[in-house]
Amino acid sequence: MADPLRAVLEQGPRTGVFFLYGDDSYRKDEAARSLVDLHVDEGTRDFNLDVLRGSDVDVETLARILATPPMMAPRRVVLIRDAEAFASSPRARDVILRLAENPPPDLTCVLVARIPDGSKAKFYRDLKRATHSIEFPAITEADVPGWLMEFAQANHSIDMDEDAARALGGAIGVDLGILVQEMAKLAGLVGDRGRISIEDVRNVGTTLPRQDRWEWFDLIGGRRFADALDGLPVLMQQETGVALTIGLATHVIRLGMVVEGGPQALERALPPHQKWLARRYSAQAKAWTIAQIETALLGLRRVDRLLKSSALPGEHHLEAWLLEQMLPGEAAA
Repeated sequence: MADPLRAVLEQGPRTGVFFLYGDDSYRKDEAARSLVDLHVDEGTRDFNLDVLRGSDVDVETLARILATPPMMAPRRVVLIRDAEAFASSPRARDVILRLAENPPPDLTCVLVARIPDGSKAKFYRDLKRATHSIEFPAITEADVPGWLMEFAQANHSIDMDEDAARALGGAIGVDLGILVQEMAKLAGLVGDRGRISIEDVRNVGTTLPRQDRWEWFDLIGGRRFADALDGLPVLMQQETGVALTIGLATHVIRLGMVVEGGPQALERALPPHQKWLARRYSAQAKAWTIAQIETALLGLRRVDRLLKSSALPGEHHLEAWLLEQMLPGEAAA
């Protein structure tokens, strides 16, 4: 659960308009359900809960439902999905914005929307200003392991090993709906043991990548370049050269932050779902100097240019970069 939503739920029921937006459909839907459950009176749910879609409802029906008083309960709840559809209708925009500016004292309205990429519509700015707004940005591949470990503890009271979380994330990707289903299987498998290992991830039937990208980055972080060379051909069957180069650059930059500013500097800079990585980077950074970090980053910048301009396969350029890192300091520089 996102921290802003947790803070809202802890404050208890309230009237007004909630605006949930962003690219992460799973977390938005979970937040909408939580808000509805918090605010609706279960005994009169059938009378006091309306679920609409902005793409389906006409303005007259929308206005009538929003103006309907509660029946045998302190408030009504209206959940509206696809609220971005209102942006193209001046009359609908007017209804929603008037509601947001002056909500009835007995209504809680939950708007769920995905703001189109690049949109600068005033409608969305006004909604963010006038409502209890919470953003749910798309989770990144790098966020998935940390999110899984938090989810396992919060929803199943189970600890998940870092390697298990990375493996499951590498196998499934960023689809949180599927990841939640896999977590339910794993929770049932481990039962009272209370910990999910990478062997559990294998045993539940998840097909894991033959070369885990996070383990491969850890090989680089540990300066185990010969081992990374062995795993590169397999990894290149699963990844693009550009994606690996970006991932490598991020990994090396973070190592440099530890070398230069200490573990605390990196932990402050890491996104919330990635702060657990600080310990790993701190251990790996002991094998690096600032000069080696600079050499590695200059080499990756060259690899990036070659990947975009050379006719040679991406594996060739990454292999050359790995070999350069194995050279003595002066020769590599």
